[in-house]
Amino acid sequence: MEEGDLAAGKSTAAESNAWIVFEDEAGQSMTPPRARTWGRIGQTPVVRVRGRGSGRVSMAGMTCYKPGQRSRLIYAIREYRGRKDEPKGFGWRDFRDLIVRARIQLGGPIVLVWDNVRLQLTAGMREFIDANAEWLTVFQLLTYAPDLNPTAGVWSLVKRDIGNLAAADLGQITRAVKRKLKMLQYRPESIDGCLAGTELALDL
Repeated sequence: MEEGDLAAGKSTAAESNAWIVFEDEAGQSMTPPRARTWGRIGQTPVVRVRGRGSGRVSMAGMTCYKPGQRSRLIYAIREYRGRKDEPKGFGWRDFRDLIVRARIQLGGPIVLVWDNVRLQLTAGMREFIDANAEWLTVFQLLTYAPDLNPTAGVWSLVKRDIGNLAAADLGQITRAVKRKLKMLQYRPESIDGCLAGTELALDL
């Protein structure tokens, strides 16, 4: 989304009294992200974990903003354990359901901003967007522009929190991710901070 597109999105949201919703995906395997921790001088702490072949936790999230309203975080989580016929991540129907859930929770029209070209090219998703044009407007970010998506800031906070977690199994990763996301839902100032980090001005 270039500057002109953002202005158009803001105008659309203002005219329809809509929420501006940023969507993004992320994932976490058993291999923890790098993180800072305490240790003896000259002795870098090393934590051995099981990594390859241990599955993955997929996360889909939406940061939601509207002038005069408390900022919101809406998310979904899926585990992939490598079982036969088990989906590795989210499909277009999962995102459709997440958008519908967002509309119900937010109680109004949505201007959706995302950068997932694959989903936008899905025929089912295009049909869903067209069929719900009275309350759903979609804008696309640049093909890969995480610096412009505040939801990417949410993933950064989540991974920072679990960076020192030596999980014994995938379930422990899932519980840690859910705990952090639930905590962020009750901290709108953190969600606002993710928006501030993008340097986008939405006049909240």
